[in-house]
Amino acid sequence: MLLLTNAILIDPERGTEEHGAVLIKDGRINEILPQDIDLSDKKRFPAGNLVDCGGKYLAPGIVDIGVKVCEPGERHKESFRTAGQAAAAGGVTTMVTRPDTIPTVDTPETLEFAKRRGAEMTDVRIAPMASLTKARAGREMVEMGFLRDAGAVAFSDGDNVVTDTKVLSRAMVYARSLGALVMGHPQEPVLSDGAAVTSGKFASLRGLPSVSPLAERMGLERDLALVEATKVRYHADQISSAAALPALSRAKEAGHDVTAGVSIHHLTLNELDVGDYRTFFKVKPPLRSEDDRVAMVEAVASGLIDIICSMHTPQDEESKRLPYEQAASGAVGLETLLPAVLRLYHSGQLDLPTLFRAMSLNPAKRLGLDGGRMEAGAPADLVLFDAGAPFVMDRETLKSKSKNTPFDGQRMQGRVLRTYVAGHEVYAR
Repeated sequence: MLLLTNAILIDPERGTEEHGAVLIKDGRINEILPQDIDLSDKKRFPAGNLVDCGGKYLAPGIVDIGVKVCEPGERHKESFRTAGQAAAAGGVTTMVTRPDTIPTVDTPETLEFAKRRGAEMTDVRIAPMASLTKARAGREMVEMGFLRDAGAVAFSDGDNVVTDTKVLSRAMVYARSLGALVMGHPQEPVLSDGAAVTSGKFASLRGLPSVSPLAERMGLERDLALVEATKVRYHADQISSAAALPALSRAKEAGHDVTAGVSIHHLTLNELDVGDYRTFFKVKPPLRSEDDRVAMVEAVASGLIDIICSMHTPQDEESKRLPYEQAASGAVGLETLLPAVLRLYHSGQLDLPTLFRAMSLNPAKRLGLDGGRMEAGAPADLVLFDAGAPFVMDRETLKSKSKNTPFDGQRMQGRVLRTYVAGHEVYAR
């Protein structure tokens, strides 16, 4: 038994912030108690099992969709051990891992390795995705039924867009028969091939290969047309441009089973942050204009975009310390997701229940996971944080093996104090 007292409880389902306490038993939330609870009953509340939260925020643990753990094949970039440590330090209690490893997670055996290795090496929960096609090559779909039985929570080829529409359509039809979730990466692959930044005046001044935001809209329109035809459950991994939002809105209004996510980098950074060819800001899709960034924030506020994720993509120094055009895309985000998203809270753009609805409740619901809620019976996966704690981000202090964060050296607010998984403390500052 554990009692967390003197906390501000964030309930993303009810949309509330209230002072209270949480009683945990057998790894689950047993009861939500009022702030003025009488603690004199030592039989019910043993003194050794009380944690005073100091009036800080207590929220459901973050369910982070799209985490790349580079094991096997590229353990020098990130392992399950270091990813798990980074997740716990960032308040992430469930990592939904991507299949774009070496080898690809496209068989029950490789999926079982990810599950077993994650359970052995991390204190947080692991929910693995599998690829949609074998080797993510876009030519032949995987044994979806076997992978789903083995525990795959979704199917995605990541940023390898399936260009053969017939293959994608057949995979969607099969996924529909299984009730499986297909996750797409909305990009028109020919237009976006080789692009490093978003097209516009800034890209021209820097002389960098660019892509129009319309490539995202075109890719999404194609995927949504197939969703309409197949009735599959579909999630767009990252929406980053205002041009794509009308198509998403129409699909939802038509009643299709469609959701969409946005990465923390596209919510808090824009194309000008690239500055003098700073490769830590090179992500995929590329950072957009400030107008696009604001549109993404508004879409999260309205619920049009359902999920906020870190899109954690570790890259080693050798792949980033290159000319911008040649440098690898991606940024780590497990530890920076919460303080970065709190920028939107401190600026008054989004409240905390809305943020945790997008980071905890919605991803858990979309993937059929038992989490993301602050109510009796829910798993005791919780994060205690100080929303106002100021600090300067130092990438060398990150627990990830790779240190490729665009927030290095930036002033941030918001520190994770404790993280609990199934009622067990897995991180304490």
